Amino acid sequence: TVIHYILTNICMYGEKNNGFDVLYHNMKHGQISSKELTDFIRERATIEEVYARSMTKLAKSAGNFSQLGTFAPVWDVFKTSTEKLASCHLELVRKLQELIKDVQKYVDDQAKVHKKTKEEVASTNGAVQTIQTTGGALQKSKENYNAKTVDQERLRKEGATQREVDKAGVKAKKATEAYKGLVEKYAAAKSEFEQKMAETTQKFQNIEESHIVHMKDIIQSYAQSVDETHVQIGEVHTEFLRNMENTSVEGLIQKLAESKGTGKERPGKMPYTHRHTSKPRKRKTYAFPGHNSFYSSSDSEDEDEPRKFRVEIKPVAPNNGTHQSRATIDELKASIGNISLSPPNMVRQFCIFHSCYIQYPVWGLLAISVTIGYISGFVWSNQVRPFSPPKTLSNASLPLAAPLARAESSSSLSSTASLSASNTPTVGTSRGPSPVTLASQDALPIAVAFTESVNAYFKGADPTKCIVKITGDMTLSFPMGIIKVFTSNPSPAVLTFKLKSTSKLEQILPNQTLLFSDPSQSDTNTKDFWFNMQALTSYLRKASEQNPAASYYNVDILKYQVSSNGIQSTPLNLAVYWKCTPTTTDLRLDYRYNPESMLCPGPLSNVQVLVPVDGEVINMQSLPNAVWNSELNKSLWKLSDISEKSDNEGSGSLRAKFELSDGPSTPSTLAVQFMSEGSTLSGVDMELLGAGYRLSLNKKRFATGRYMADC
Repeated sequence: TVIHYILTNICMYGEKNNGFDVLYHNMKHGQISSKELTDFIRERATIEEVYARSMTKLAKSAGNFSQLGTFAPVWDVFKTSTEKLASCHLELVRKLQELIKDVQKYVDDQAKVHKKTKEEVASTNGAVQTIQTTGGALQKSKENYNAKTVDQERLRKEGATQREVDKAGVKAKKATEAYKGLVEKYAAAKSEFEQKMAETTQKFQNIEESHIVHMKDIIQSYAQSVDETHVQIGEVHTEFLRNMENTSVEGLIQKLAESKGTGKERPGKMPYTHRHTSKPRKRKTYAFPGHNSFYSSSDSEDEDEPRKFRVEIKPVAPNNGTHQSRATIDELKASIGNISLSPPNMVRQFCIFHSCYIQYPVWGLLAISVTIGYISGFVWSNQVRPFSPPKTLSNASLPLAAPLARAESSSSLSSTASLSASNTPTVGTSRGPSPVTLASQDALPIAVAFTESVNAYFKGADPTKCIVKITGDMTLSFPMGIIKVFTSNPSPAVLTFKLKSTSKLEQILPNQTLLFSDPSQSDTNTKDFWFNMQALTSYLRKASEQNPAASYYNVDILKYQVSSNGIQSTPLNLAVYWKCTPTTTDLRLDYRYNPESMLCPGPLSNVQVLVPVDGEVINMQSLPNAVWNSELNKSLWKLSDISEKSDNEGSGSLRAKFELSDGPSTPSTLAVQFMSEGSTLSGVDMELLGAGYRLSLNKKRFATGRYMADC
């Protein structure tokens, strides 16, 4: 590489051959940089945590401000917005702490690599020391050789005696031999040095490249986490501005009037009347079934006098030798149904039933449970069938400009593996669960996916012999943060939804562990369901414990079967023809796109046709082109999307001629596969009921299960 070329030329050579020392210490500096980056990220996380705690404290103080006056509701806006800002920064702290773990792991791995490299380049270090030592000795030998040679020449020119000249010649000769020997030794040392250094510089090169790439990845993760936080903070600020814009002067005054109003009726005239005698009081008496017991109240025309109640509970006379008879459920309900449960009387009457229970626990307990049921709006007792939540729930939800939850699923009959919490995919780019969307007072985001599987068998070209079965799955996807909202709220809002356009469904099988429904619903086109919130919270908590890193958790809600009308219910009609001879096999498959099978026709994508052919195929000609697999003895067509916009409005033919060496072939069953995004065959849909939740994504698709054709 270019970088290696630079390292080789700059660090391998030089006067003192110090390149090895430079590269080795540079490698060690990488560990220092990694540790310093860890310290930097840790310090940033500390700053963010301190800031988040300060914001939380500020939000708490806003919640403690005066709740009097028309401005009081505005403090709720400040409190909510500040809490969300604190959540944004705490989320960044969590991400940075995870990043620190990654950096620390890299530091440990880096130390191991450096230790291993030090052992591997030890021989190179020896070669460096050898060439440095040899080079120094060679330089001194060269200087000595030059000096001795000059002395010999000087004596000869000055006319010294022959003895002096010969003596100088011996010294010059020794210097020459020593010099030549060191030149050869240096050449060998230089050759080994260059070989070792070439290998070593490549090692250092790889280490530095890996180090820089890893450090850049860490910085990229750091920058992305900070960027995501900035986006979330921007969303919080935008929401704050929108809430303040929606907080009008008229609205604040209206809230004050609704909460503090003392009434609209003007006081009337109060004429003086003098009462000489009191009228007899009327007594209202209610009898409990099966017992000589009465609920008695006094009433008079004087409304200012407090009412008095008297309860008499007497056991019924023995009947057929038994000491006590049980009140039937119908009698009990009829009796309680006659009692008015207006708010002022609820507590009083409950106390009456409680005193009744003290002496007669069997039917008294029933009376109390039914009374509580009437008070709360639900009757949960096993004596009494559950019914739907009150229809007065609002459909309104709070719109938030925040990342949406994503849902995806696949039919159990489809060849695609069913998705779990750990591999929940997203549509487009998702920044993960945003704390902006997960405050308990906001509408919580959920997503729904309908996935249907169409199974069909075509017999030749006879449409009456087509057998079709269509099944479907409904899956809800919950973001990770919703679990904290559920667990921190002892009574979360009941998640209620309406299943719409159910007239084409033959059978609906809800998840009985999680869902309630009223079996007496008469509308064949809709079905109402509501969640067992305790069971849902428990389910999501277990899912998060099994896979804490997941962003969303999918929950299978219900399965259903769609009524079919033979070939008219198939999105792609098929007819197959075979002609088999001892030497050839001719195949033709006619197909036709059938938009009438879908309420919202969409294109069929990923269309594939697989045809097994026996008889030892030696050649294949096909139109359009197909691929022959000689190991499986099957041909495969892959077609582009089929829709009404395709050629011939989605109709066409596949043709193939197979040459055989051991025919004739036996006509076999071919298989077809396709899928369609954005619609279902049943047209079923979902609508949330009540406040507290919002539908962030509604995903629909259908795909083939076993989709086959035979001659």
